[in-house]
Formats: sequence, C-alpha cells, structure tokens
Amino acid sequence: MTTASPGRLAGRLALVTGASRGLGAAAALAFAREGAHCVLVARTVGGLEEQDDKIKALGGSATLVPLDLTDGPGIDRLGAALYERFGKLDVLLGNAAILGTLSPIGHVEPDTFDKVMAINVTANWRLIRSLDPLLRRSDSGRAIFVTSGIAHKTVPYWSAYAASKAALEVLVGTYAAEVAHTAVRVNLYNPGPMRTAMRAQAFPGEDPETQTPPAAHAEGLVQLALPSCTMTGQWVAGDAALT
Repeated sequence: MTTASPGRLAGRLALVTGASRGLGAAAALAFAREGAHCVLVARTVGGLEEQDDKIKALGGSATLVPLDLTDGPGIDRLGAALYERFGKLDVLLGNAAILGTLSPIGHVEPDTFDKVMAINVTANWRLIRSLDPLLRRSDSGRAIFVTSGIAHKTVPYWSAYAASKAALEVLVGTYAAEVAHTAVRVNLYNPGPMRTAMRAQAFPGEDPETQTPPAAHAEGLVQLALPSCTMTGQWVAGDAALT
C-alpha cells in the first residue's frame, strides 16, 4: 500500500482575505489541498462556513475569522491572536477588494472613495503592520497581494479603483524592498479578467462564461506561496502563471 505524499504546503499556515468567494475562495481551497491550515478572513459568516465545509471535504482544516477589514484594531487583534495560537504565519494573501462605483471623478461620493481606499489600500497596510512580525518568524514567509492591470492604464470612470491599486502596488513594492534581507518574499499577482461578482458589477452585460474562472489561478498562487519561491518585489501576470 502506497502512502500519498504530503502537499507542497504541508505544515504551513496561510491567511487569505476575501476568502468566502471568488479568487480568495479558490486560493484557500488550493492552499488547503496542498496541506496548509488556512485562516479564512471575510465579512460574512455564512460564506466562511461554506468554505470551511469545502476544505473539510478535502481533508483540510481552517480557522474562520469574520472580520470587516475596515476595522483596523480588529486586524491588530488578529495578528496578536495568531501569534498566541501559532507563533508565526507562513503565507499572507491580501485578496479582498471592492470596486466602488464607475463614474466621473467629480461624481464619486466621498464615502465611496474613502471605502475603496480603506479596503483596497489601508487594510493591506494594516495587515502588513500586524502580520509582518509573524511572517518574519516563518522560515520562508510569503506575502502575495492581488492587483489589477487598471493601475497601469488611464481609463475614464475607474478613478477610485485604479488609484487604489496603484497605491497598493507602491505600498507592496516598498514592503518587498524593506524585507529583502530577510526570508520573507513579497509579490503582486494580477489575475486579469475573471468570472467574479466584481467583474459582473463592472460589466453587467458581459457573458461571464467568456471569462477565466478564479480556480484557474490556483496554481499560480500556490507557486508564489511555496517556500521554494525565490522571486520578490515582482508583478506577476496571471496569464503567465497559467502557462
């Protein structure tokens, strides 16, 4: 009788934001399938419980964290709780984001702009601030942040979302430079167009079946999470990861 070999992330601890649906859900399942214990962060308890059921069906395990990422002190408490329970963090996937509204700059409501920045930028800064010490305690901490090609384009009506992703890229690039002398590796991942609720919000008339499903990016994200990944400070295109 042969024994199945352990997964490539066996014994690793991986935290995923926006883990209840879309790319975050697909990544969490992939990490769990490879043997990682997943810390699933999302706002909705029901969505987290559904993910937990799927991970258990794979034989994996997860810790569920219902948390609104605009709660900065809550992110700080999360870091403290992870330290007390696990003492380290091996993988951070900063995936959660919102689109806001697509409209002329002058028509974007201040509350909408502030919320886009709060979730897409500030929350990731708070995650880095809270979890960097735990990533440094890993023998090979890996931080991955999801970005968008819109950060490098000038497209009418996309001001808030595009600005947030551009800011995220500078933030993450700076973090990568600051930890270059450590065992932590930090990269950006751009999945491109995907079959998600956010895509449907932006392009309501589009046939979702024409877009790549989030699960297609599972391997690309696993590769960036592996201890063997040596690249850092890189912008990785999803289409390249798929080939």
